Amino acid sequence: MRAEGTALQRVLARFARVEPGEVAAVVAAFFLFFFVLGSYFAVRPVRETVATLLGRERVADLWLYTALFSIAIVPLYGWLVARVRRSLLLPCIYGAVALTLAIIGSYIQVDEGNMQVGTFFYVWISVLNLMLVSVFWSFLLEMFDREQTKRLFGFIAAGGTFGALVGPLTARLTVEYIGNAGVLYLGTVGFLCAIVCQRMLIGIWNNAPAASISRDGATASALQARNDEGLGGNPFAGIMIVLRSPYLLGIASFVVLLSAVNTFLYFEQLRIVSETFADTTARTEMFATIDFVVQSLTIFSQLFLTGRIASRLGVRTLLTFVPIIMIGGFMLLSVLNVFGMIALLLVVRRWGEYAFIRPGREMLWGSLDKESKYKAKSFIDVPVYRAADYVGAQAKSALDAVGATPAGAAIVGAGIAALWAANGWMLGRRYDRGSERNKNDEP
Repeated sequence: MRAEGTALQRVLARFARVEPGEVAAVVAAFFLFFFVLGSYFAVRPVRETVATLLGRERVADLWLYTALFSIAIVPLYGWLVARVRRSLLLPCIYGAVALTLAIIGSYIQVDEGNMQVGTFFYVWISVLNLMLVSVFWSFLLEMFDREQTKRLFGFIAAGGTFGALVGPLTARLTVEYIGNAGVLYLGTVGFLCAIVCQRMLIGIWNNAPAASISRDGATASALQARNDEGLGGNPFAGIMIVLRSPYLLGIASFVVLLSAVNTFLYFEQLRIVSETFADTTARTEMFATIDFVVQSLTIFSQLFLTGRIASRLGVRTLLTFVPIIMIGGFMLLSVLNVFGMIALLLVVRRWGEYAFIRPGREMLWGSLDKESKYKAKSFIDVPVYRAADYVGAQAKSALDAVGATPAGAAIVGAGIAALWAANGWMLGRRYDRGSERNKNDEP
């Protein structure tokens, strides 16, 4: 058994510096993220197809409901995480997602054009995807310390990327035979597998304390039970924590600017795809193909580049690489507003976000307290992000209403990307300076 562990560690060492005691946790986290993102990205092309059926105007309006539900879910999640053990709460969240996907799939199987079901599905999955990712990283931030996040988060993120690669590929190959409802059923199975992985990771966490007796005489099992208790406190505490912290307000601003850039691209995507592809199956195939290309690039980057860049060039590089590229990308889009250009820009933006920005964003939380990692993080990751989505959607609609050309909108996007790059540089520089101070303080 020990030899097998050593062999596995040698394999992992090709991609990240994994210590012997970290192997089981890293593998379990890798596969948990695989099933969470794999299941989501399998059903994502169905969401995009539903969006084309609903139309750009209705989707822009739905982003208000998405923002409102995102705000509403934060106190609910805050109440749950304050009172329910994480070892129970996290598997139940994945179970609820699996059940809901199965129910929606049964409705779509009967009537794919049902606008009420399509509207619910679009809003629900848009709220949920950010929450699921936030919950996953919050738990890992509790398991791993600041130094471990820089070494391991790139590799663990690759598990999600691998799932996000397999998910759309599976949808692409099967949607012709099982339909959009069948794809949702596949997502259900994936989230059931996520429950198994989460339980394994919790088991590792429960056995994590190395010392059997603490200074106050508590046993290791008692200490772990104490760690697993609800966090307590106010369900709205995350909002106040963010408002009192300039650092967290900086992270919130980074998320707002990221959302604004994504929103401008998203609505250009809907317009150009609707004009280019008449058949809904062809649209789903195209969205799945883009997802496959993005995830292929991302998994290579996360396995071989992300951790090395974070360790050698700092988190500031992870956070500014994509915004700088997007400045030039928007300028090119202003003169080449065609499907090929928007597809290329979408691939580059999403590849960079998943490979560099998302791991970098998670590293920013590494030195914060437990309540911030769960409550403040979920507030920024979900309602702040979705509220920014809605404001960005309305701003894009306002530009269209006053007769702004696609080229003009692209220039506005370039300006937003420039602000995004500056914000990312300041956040990353602060984090990197803190890491240097911690390193210098070590004996």
